Amino acid sequence: MSLSKSIIFSAIQPSGQLTLGNYIGTISHWMHMQDIYHCIYSIADLHAITVNQNKKLFRKNIFDTLALYLAVGVNPKKSIIFLQSEVQEHCQLNWILNCHTHFGELMRMTQFKKKSKVNSSNINIGLFNYPILMAADILLYQSHKVLVGKDQMQHVELVRDIAKRLNFLYGHIVTVPEVYIPNINGAKIMALLNPNNKMSKSDNNINNVIFLLDNHESILKKITRSVTDSDNKIFYDIKNKPGISNLLNIYSSLTGISIAVLENMLMNTTYKHFKLLVAQSISEKLLQLQEQFYYFKNKKNYLRDILDFGACVAKKQAKKTMKKIYNVLGL
Repeated sequence: MSLSKSIIFSAIQPSGQLTLGNYIGTISHWMHMQDIYHCIYSIADLHAITVNQNKKLFRKNIFDTLALYLAVGVNPKKSIIFLQSEVQEHCQLNWILNCHTHFGELMRMTQFKKKSKVNSSNINIGLFNYPILMAADILLYQSHKVLVGKDQMQHVELVRDIAKRLNFLYGHIVTVPEVYIPNINGAKIMALLNPNNKMSKSDNNINNVIFLLDNHESILKKITRSVTDSDNKIFYDIKNKPGISNLLNIYSSLTGISIAVLENMLMNTTYKHFKLLVAQSISEKLLQLQEQFYYFKNKKNYLRDILDFGACVAKKQAKKTMKKIYNVLGL
């Protein structure tokens, strides 16, 4: 990869099936970014253990996540793909950043407050400390940009604050990253039955979520049942028509047609017919992805080789950053 290219970092937890929200907001852009940026894609297994994991299922999810990365067109010859836990420098930098982050800063993180309510029986320090490990992930590779969904923007602002603090104290030792959201409308896909909440793979109600491996029948059923409103007019109004706005986001993101054009096109379309159009566009896109996924899923040795090579390359960059930080700290 060219050293003149900006470095962009992105990561996804292997904590279950990825969703249409993950696809539209993040991974659908990965293939196109490979020729523009020096891309580093991590499978964030350390982040995933803030929730108790079944060992066998966890390992399966890791390799399934990698197969999905490849299915959307990530090329291991162009991009670095690695498993977070296989580069120990993430944990080393995490501790150092702990010592440069204020308790009050973490207390302000809204995701911790939300997740604490959902996981009230397991409010562990890892859940609280999550943004600092995220900061280590990003700063370790001197990332210029971070591809995240809108819900992660507060975390990236904290990463920027930590980076600026380090640079103020020790000179310019880390790059201050910028948030990169390639698709503003589609960056946050909402739950189908509760369009005021984000679509999440951990949702207790599977009818809220389109999973990337759902078949056409399941997709059609979920979209048909999705919450809309009673006036049968299709236009974008996130406050008063969150359900229809969410479906417009999905349809626009998958077809490449702007929402303004869709509003014109769908002016005389019923909600029922609109839902059929949305379901069809999802099915067509996911069928292509699924064919590739099952092809790569069965290549176990190839998948393992990719992770081994990716960890080796990632570790070289990580070591450079850690050497610089250890030097200024006197470690």
